[in-house]
Amino acid sequence: MEKAEILERAKKYIAEEKDEKFRKEVEELVAKEDMKELEDRFFQSLEFGTGGLRGVMGGGTNRMNPLEINLATQGLANYVIKAFPEKAKKGELSAVVAYDSRNNSDVFAEATARIFAANGIKAYLFTGLRPTPELSFAIRELKAQTGVVVTASHNPKQYNGYKAYWDNGAQVIEPHDVGIIKEVNAVTEVKSVTKEEAIASGKLVLIDKEIDEKYWEMCKRQLFRPDLIREKAKEVKIVYTPLHGTGAMHVEKVLGDLGLKVITVPEQREPDGNFPTADKPNPEEAPALKLAVALGEKEKADVVMATDPDADRFGTAFPDKDGKFVLVSGNQMGALLCEYVLLSHKERGMPKNPACIRSIVTSPFVDAICQKYGVELLECLTGFKWIAAIEDEFEKDGSKSYVFGLEESYGYKVEKEVMDKDGVSAAAMCSEMTLYWRSKGISLLDHLNDMYKEYGYFEDRSISQYFPGASGKTVMDGIMTKLRTEGLKTLGGKTVLKIRDIGTQVEFDPADAGKKTPLPFPKSNVLQFFLDGGTIVSARPSGTEPKIKFYINSRTPVAGGNDAGLDAARKEAGVLCDKIAAEIKAILDAAN
Repeated sequence: MEKAEILERAKKYIAEEKDEKFRKEVEELVAKEDMKELEDRFFQSLEFGTGGLRGVMGGGTNRMNPLEINLATQGLANYVIKAFPEKAKKGELSAVVAYDSRNNSDVFAEATARIFAANGIKAYLFTGLRPTPELSFAIRELKAQTGVVVTASHNPKQYNGYKAYWDNGAQVIEPHDVGIIKEVNAVTEVKSVTKEEAIASGKLVLIDKEIDEKYWEMCKRQLFRPDLIREKAKEVKIVYTPLHGTGAMHVEKVLGDLGLKVITVPEQREPDGNFPTADKPNPEEAPALKLAVALGEKEKADVVMATDPDADRFGTAFPDKDGKFVLVSGNQMGALLCEYVLLSHKERGMPKNPACIRSIVTSPFVDAICQKYGVELLECLTGFKWIAAIEDEFEKDGSKSYVFGLEESYGYKVEKEVMDKDGVSAAAMCSEMTLYWRSKGISLLDHLNDMYKEYGYFEDRSISQYFPGASGKTVMDGIMTKLRTEGLKTLGGKTVLKIRDIGTQVEFDPADAGKKTPLPFPKSNVLQFFLDGGTIVSARPSGTEPKIKFYINSRTPVAGGNDAGLDAARKEAGVLCDKIAAEIKAILDAAN
């Protein structure tokens, strides 16, 4: 983009941005003619995508700021008014707005609520920071037509985001996502009122404990063995970190009500958008759990738990025989929770036509578990909104009973009342599961090994590479195009038996590429390679960050179902995954 065009876009932003802090940032860059920084901020507009907005905070069209929030909310309001004309006519439209601990989240959330109010949509705004799953719960509880949570989930501190939800409590999907994007792009005028005016008119209602208390009770209601918890709660010690986010109040309250002893990491308990002790406040990242693990070892805890800043993701670590904590992956915890939920349902009476749902890049470990319990396993695209979409179909037609949903990125949902992943209810269920196996004299790590001996050893890895800046998307598109057109005949010495191209919604045998079978998934830029022996390799550019991610999901049979067989399976899987990872790294390096 030419210098003159960049400067023109910067001056237009300065004229339209009403927030002095963000406007001043750009004014100073223009005065210095810092073209490198200006180009990064203005070479594109931050797109309102299928889930909303996410980006680095700052002044500019390619940044998260009040102007972008205002345009997004006005477009969403316009779409909601058109989608519910009768309610709009009667003045019965409503929306719920929540926000997490990130810098500017409260500012962005209030701006969102004021714009809803100005458009005749009653806005229920939480008085303080709240988890994303509570936002989903509140939409259903208050029978609102839409909702917004201001969060960038587990991203570094410079990011923020804006996720839009529909009346079922789930993030928007087709056709609403496309319709909202169209309205956002068409906005020419933003309506707004002051907070005081909105409250006086009754179009802004502040909420807190009336939703909190119902949410806490719902989380506790999911548990299968309250008697066991009452009897044995004091035997389990939990170390927990909210990673400077929204989780402390909720996890401490729910687990505390159950009588469980929770020790919260003091350095990470208070909300702080600068995340001073965790550059990446992500329970998937070992450094983020360093303080919690150290405290867990000091306190001789039975489990370490973590939630990300908006408390929808849930991470864990458990002590081995020497008292050293071992991090449990999202796939492993998903398998443990899935099995516990299913065995508990079996004891109490399995619901009619039970079904579990996982994303396509989540380990098929849970497939084997579901098969054992006679439960149907359904796949969906990456993102919990797709799990919620399938569950929504169950609710409408009564065809199946939802029992559990998961994705490898530390997302789990045990309840029906929330239509998104929920780290708070997962913490409660994990606590009960830990107690259950402890009551049988079995640690969670030992039980995981027993599961491997029964179902086979599953090893899962992910490889990510960032491609920031103006050229990043082009590079990632080039990688996916090359993989599509040239394909992969082998990986790690294993023949590719099947390719799923979800971008073109077909799967086929590369040896007979002319014969293609349609796929049931919506279009998404994902490729999956199914190898001889059962390993699956997936490639997917992120929809929220400038990175491309590869997933390796392997399964190795355990000969004899014993310790020796498990050790041999681990070594065999490690060698295979190492080979595949090296080949993927070569593909990424070549793209650079």
